[in-house]
Formats: sequence, structure tokens, C-alpha cells
Amino acid sequence: MNALDEDDLIIALEKALPEIAEDHQAAATPWSPHDWVPWDDGRNFAFLGGDDWDPSQATLSDEARAGSLALLLTKDNLPSYHRVLAKHFPAFSDWRQLVGVWTAEDNRHAIVLRDYLVVKRAIDPVDSEERRREHVTKGYRQNTAAEGELGPLDVLAMMAVHENQCVHFIKRLSAVVGDDVYQQILTKISNDDRVQGETFAAFLNAGLVADQDTTVLALDKALARNEAIGSDIDDFEPEWALISDYENADTRQATAATIVDAIKLESVHGLGDDAEAARQRILALAGRG
Repeated sequence: MNALDEDDLIIALEKALPEIAEDHQAAATPWSPHDWVPWDDGRNFAFLGGDDWDPSQATLSDEARAGSLALLLTKDNLPSYHRVLAKHFPAFSDWRQLVGVWTAEDNRHAIVLRDYLVVKRAIDPVDSEERRREHVTKGYRQNTAAEGELGPLDVLAMMAVHENQCVHFIKRLSAVVGDDVYQQILTKISNDDRVQGETFAAFLNAGLVADQDTTVLALDKALARNEAIGSDIDDFEPEWALISDYENADTRQATAATIVDAIKLESVHGLGDDAEAARQRILALAGRG
């Protein structure tokens, strides 16, 4: 089967949009960030007559702080991920059921994380704000060469991998967080990411129907990129040293296995030589080879 051009591929994927959007709505759990912030623990900073942050106020271990900052900055970078998605699936069209809903859901992650961490004085708010501006300004794949590498199925595969990476990252972070409220916040975020990962995998399923070779090749590329959470933050070396093993062979295998199961990759047949080689690489990575 010949590969579809991008316009025909998006039209084919759009046929699956209503059912996938309905399934996502049924699986997603609404929640409000403000409910999970312990506002009574907060106090003013010097600008309003209080005390500015100093390291003695930190309520997290160095590892937990590094992991929290990596997750926060990744979630802060939402506008960049939105632009990557919206390039192929414009949010002003019916695709707002994917792009718009995902953006609205994911936005609350940065909101609740920043509010909690600042109220609890768990991180330096000046440092985190400076890092936010730098990281969001740099963006994610916001250059012509990087964007040009990503077709519609590449973007969907990338997001399926990314959401599952977040799930595993949060599991590691939760293990070093002692505060019960913060653990519940992380659980809320992880549950969202898991459902979003399932939604993007559902679109990969639709891709297999429309153009299975291109879909398998896209997933293979997305898994091979190995863009770990936090690895793209500038001047982050001391923090990265504490969390660099949050993504490892086990988490990469688990991410691949989740998507392999979701799209039933083991039962896909009739691929071209390149796509079949990619399928075998994916299955081997998932521990199914």
C-alpha cells in the first residue's frame, strides 16, 4: 500500500475523531487545581511585606526538588507542545476535540504544581520563574529543522510516548515525596497523562488502518528519540545528576510495551521491509521480541 499524503492522512484520522473524543471524555476525570493547594500554609513574600524564600525553607529533598522542577518546567512548556500538535491538527477545526481538550487538561498540571510548590516554599520561586521564561522561550522543537522532521503520525507517536514517559517519571518522583497532599497531586497528574497517552495511542490505531507502514515507522522514531523528561532544560546539570536514572531501560521498555499493547502491534502484518524492521525493533524494546 502506498503511503498517504498528509492531507489524505489527516482526513482518514479525522474519521476516528468523534469516537476517540467520546472515549476520552468517558475516561477523563475532571478536577480543579485550586482544590489541591494548601493555601493556609502560604505567606507573603517581601514584595508584599513578608519574607523572601531562602534555602532553609525548602520542604523537599534535593532529589525531589530536582524532579519537581523538571516536571514543572516540562508542563510549563505546554504552549510549545500545543504548537507542534496544532501545526497538523488545527485547534480551530474539529481537531479542537483533541488539541484543545488536551491543552486545557494539561494546563492545569503546571498550575497546580507551581501553586503548591510556591505556597509550600518547596522551591526557589525566583529561580523557577527565570527558568520558566528561558525554557518556554526556547520551546520544544521550535525550529524549522526540528519541525520539518515531524509529520502528523510522528506528532501523535511522539505524544503517546511523551505522556507515558510522564507517567513513569511521576512514579519515581512520588517515591521520594513525603507529603501526602503532594503525592495526591502527582497522582492526579499521572492519571491525566495515562488517559492522554491512551488517547494518542487510539489515534495510532486509526493510523494503522489508514497507513500502517508510516504509523509503525513513526512510533519507532518516537521511541528511538529517547527525550527524557528534564533532559532538554538548559543549565540543569546539578539537578539532572540527581534524576538522570528516572528514565532507564525498564521505563523505556514499559513505555514501549504500553503502546504495543494499545495498538496490538504484535498482530500487525503485511508491512514493507523498513516498517517490518521497525516493528521488530519496537517489539524487542517492549520485551516482546
